[in-house]
Amino acid sequence: MDDRGEPAVPAMRVSDRERDAALEVLAAALAEGRLDASEHEVRSRSALRARTADELAALTADLPAPTPTRSEQDRKDLREWLAEWRYWLGGAVIMSGVWGVGCAREGELTYYWPVAPLGVWAAVLVAIAVWPGEAEDPTKD
Repeated sequence: MDDRGEPAVPAMRVSDRERDAALEVLAAALAEGRLDASEHEVRSRSALRARTADELAALTADLPAPTPTRSEQDRKDLREWLAEWRYWLGGAVIMSGVWGVGCAREGELTYYWPVAPLGVWAAVLVAIAVWPGEAEDPTKD
């Protein structure tokens, strides 16, 4: 029981991967000058001994998460772009289904109207891939 009278929830145990992630945050903080060498050493040892998520969180709570590297950001952007194409494909299936039902009702093939919205959507997705965003190179004006 905790001080509120509720049953105590056991703390979640951490994996080696979570400890490594905390060590990466601490190393980035050392490299950025947010921690001095002695504090980094103390926190790193504590991170290696940490058994629960609460213990790790306390070691990095006052530090910002490290900024992703260029390759990590590129992979994230690619995943998001590919996810958008999956949405496009879902839209194509739905619109084609609506068109197909309409054709079946009329008993003949009609103009494939989904080509217009799907074409515009695809053009936007291609444009996103071709023209870089402003955030990619802050030195360009």
